[in-house]
Amino acid sequence: MSDKTPVDFWFDPLCPWAWMTSRWVLEVEKVRDIEVRWHLMSLAVLNENKLDELPEEYRELLETKAWGPVRVVIAAQQEHGPEVLGDLYTALGTRIHNRAEGPGKETVAAALKDVGLPESLLEHWDSTPYEAELRASHKEGIDKVGQDVGTPVIAVPGSDGEQIAFFGPVVTPAPQGEEAGRLWDGTLAVASVPGFYEIKRSRTKGPDFSNL
Repeated sequence: MSDKTPVDFWFDPLCPWAWMTSRWVLEVEKVRDIEVRWHLMSLAVLNENKLDELPEEYRELLETKAWGPVRVVIAAQQEHGPEVLGDLYTALGTRIHNRAEGPGKETVAAALKDVGLPESLLEHWDSTPYEAELRASHKEGIDKVGQDVGTPVIAVPGSDGEQIAFFGPVVTPAPQGEEAGRLWDGTLAVASVPGFYEIKRSRTKGPDFSNL
């Protein structure tokens, strides 16, 4: 067994902010003794009961583009094991966000090919027998952190052995090297304080993928 600290990370491949955070936590793996374990969550599931409250553009995004990719990813996990998630997410995120190819079916097909997974997984695009598994994975992450958050969710062991979970951090561009490590240390420090809930400021910059 690994003696590294396990870090559970829930993502939706559609979210650019989760993508930024995922690249940061992989950088943290290089400078801190952690091991990332990937899990799937779904912005479509998260928002399915409040679509009427959302801006029209975001609602359309969730209804037309959010379901297909997560259905394919959960099928890949169920049929080929959870160990495929990290590489598949990297392939998807690189194409969707860094290359601005968008989350369409052709992009997902290319990402599957990138990591050697069968194109037949695309059969799950419009519906999947793994709906229950998708919702269970999503629920596991959300139950740890609460309903009023988005993606990503990160969970780490606390000092008492129980997991500490938090949303974010939301950061752009993704810090690298020791800067990534310092942000990790600080995030754990505030997350471990009983009763601590939130630090926030207005975003003045969009996702910056220039160093990825």
